[in-house]
Amino acid sequence: MVQGMDVLPPPPATADPAASAQWAWALIQHRQTILPRRLGDPGPDEEQVAMILQAAAAAPDHGELLPWRFVAIPAAARERLAAVFAAALLERDPAAAAEQVARAREKAFRAPVLMLAVVRLGRPDDEVPAAERLLSAGCAIQNMLLMATALGYGSALTSGKALPSPGLRRLFGLRDDEQAVCFVSIGTAVKRKPGRQRPQPGQFVSTLSAEP
Repeated sequence: MVQGMDVLPPPPATADPAASAQWAWALIQHRQTILPRRLGDPGPDEEQVAMILQAAAAAPDHGELLPWRFVAIPAAARERLAAVFAAALLERDPAAAAEQVARAREKAFRAPVLMLAVVRLGRPDDEVPAAERLLSAGCAIQNMLLMATALGYGSALTSGKALPSPGLRRLFGLRDDEQAVCFVSIGTAVKRKPGRQRPQPGQFVSTLSAEP
C-alpha cells in the first residue's frame, strides 16, 4: 500500500471470514469523495492503474456485454479537454466572462489520473435494458474507487453540463448509442473534509408486505 496521510491497515493474512469481512467493511467505510481540486501528485503508477481498472472487470455484467468503457486522459491531452469545456460553456452562455471560461478550462487539469466513463445503452428492444447497463457501469466504477482507496489514494466522480455537449462527444468518439456518464479522478488527497454521516438502512430499506 501507498503510505499516505490516511491509509487502511493491510488486509488479513488469514482466510478467516470474520477478519476479511471486517477489513472489507473498513475499506467501504473509508472510501470518501475527494474533490478533484484536492487531488494532487503522486498519482497511481502504471501497475496501480492497471489494478484499479482490473477491479472494474469484476462488476456484474448480464450477458457479458461489457456495456461500458473508460477513456484515459493523459496530461498531454488535457488541453484538448480544456478547449471542449470552454466551448461547451460558451455554447450554453455566449456572454460568459473570461474568468468563467478560465475556470471551466482549469477543470481539465485537475487530478493526476483522469478518465471518462462511457456506457453503451443499446436499443430500447435489447434484452439487457439501459438501466442494467448503467447499473453494471456503476458497479465497475465503485470497484475502481474501492481499489484506489485500498491503494491509499483519494478519488471522485464528477459530471457537469459539458458531458452531453457535441464537442465532448466528438472528442471521445462516442457512438450514437453511447453516453458519457462521469469523469473518474484519482490522486493523493491533499486535503480531506470530515467524513459525512452515512444513512442508516432504516432510511432506505422497507419490507414488502405478504398481504395484498
